[in-house]
Amino acid sequence: MMKVGIAADHAGFEQKEQLMAKLIEAGYEVCDYGAKTYDPADDYPDIIVPLALAVASKEVSRGIAVCGSGVGVSVAANKIPGVRAALITETYSARQGVEHDDMNLLCLGGRVIGPMLVWELATAFLQAEYDGGERFERRLQKVIALEGQLKPREDGQTDN
Repeated sequence: MMKVGIAADHAGFEQKEQLMAKLIEAGYEVCDYGAKTYDPADDYPDIIVPLALAVASKEVSRGIAVCGSGVGVSVAANKIPGVRAALITETYSARQGVEHDDMNLLCLGGRVIGPMLVWELATAFLQAEYDGGERFERRLQKVIALEGQLKPREDGQTDN
């Protein structure tokens, strides 16, 4: 079964704990990147970086991060090269983000969605597979080029 990383700050801590238990029950191998205890003074960048690095290095297959709105963890995670994170609030994008864009880190707002939707989004995200078709791969390579400060050319290739 897939190895999944999970992380949350104080605003997503309760949802992370609930989701982690459900993922384990469903047979996923889950790595908890924090917070390990509830701390109302923690900061989402400190929590997301270890998870984002694990996703980028392929220590885990995919990651799920939770903060209050989901915006903070999304912004911070996308600063790590190799991470394609998005704030998701409905199942179509949870699935399509993987299939078309090879999204590898799902960001959720623990204060704005409930536990049932968290579970539905997580399962849609984890069960989806990247399509890998020519147009999706061409677009993905352009995104990857942006991470390395490379300029995509009109033909889809990159210049150093």
